Amino acid sequence: MVSTILQLIISGVAMGFIYALVGIEFTIIYNASGLVNFAHDKFIMFAAYVFAGTFVLGLGLNPIISTILLFIVMALFGALVAAGIFNPLRNMSSDIYAVMGTIMLAKILTEVARISWGPDPFTISGFLQGVVHVGNVVLPKANIYIIIVSLIIFIGLQMFFNNTKYGKAMRCVAQNKEASAIVGINVPQIIQMSVALSAVICGVIAILVIPLFNVDVNIASMIGIKGFAATVIGGFGNLFGNIIGGLFVGLLENAVVMILPAVYKDTVAFVLLILFLLIKPEGILSKKS
Repeated sequence: MVSTILQLIISGVAMGFIYALVGIEFTIIYNASGLVNFAHDKFIMFAAYVFAGTFVLGLGLNPIISTILLFIVMALFGALVAAGIFNPLRNMSSDIYAVMGTIMLAKILTEVARISWGPDPFTISGFLQGVVHVGNVVLPKANIYIIIVSLIIFIGLQMFFNNTKYGKAMRCVAQNKEASAIVGINVPQIIQMSVALSAVICGVIAILVIPLFNVDVNIASMIGIKGFAATVIGGFGNLFGNIIGGLFVGLLENAVVMILPAVYKDTVAFVLLILFLLIKPEGILSKKS
């Protein structure tokens, strides 16, 4: 019983970190542009196809080289999306233009993936798979990689935002775009960099979830929605709140498995989202905290 509980906790922490990463990449764009990216799950899907379908299986490259190339591709992709959607549409009379732009982008990415890589799901055999035995506890290697990589990203982002010129500029733009422009910060460039950074994080998420799900057009649909729920629960626009919200959702949905049939697991995030919207819409941590 104890080993089962420990396995559920580790699995919940791992999935919670995935939701937190989704929330963070979502929040980076929102804080920079003030817009919601409704294509963020398709960014992850696109990255999974590029990494697995093109670099690893298509070109036969090893995972390390494929990872480096994916980050370059996703950074360029994010910069192009910012230049084509977020910067031109953020100053329109209504945010609905940018919302529709990201929704249409999601549809385009889905069809590009279907046409380019085919409709059939696939995976990378043996990639980040296997288990580690710690006493009576059996831990999937994928969960261990998720936790380690996520912690590195959390710490790296904290250092980037606090100690680098561009990180501080991103924080300034998130606080006040008009004042940032007055003091000489190139706001459109910072937005472009923010979307590029968000896209790279989507690439990281894609690599980490490939051992858990088959690569298909819906690979990130559920984690994308749960990541959004974690964002609202933790505090919309608060990066640290994303981590708290992600862990809260991940651990609670695994705890539910011990009480209710596993089929109800995926409803936890949505029930929590509704409850928080009704009772505490600012989330566990507000953006200002």
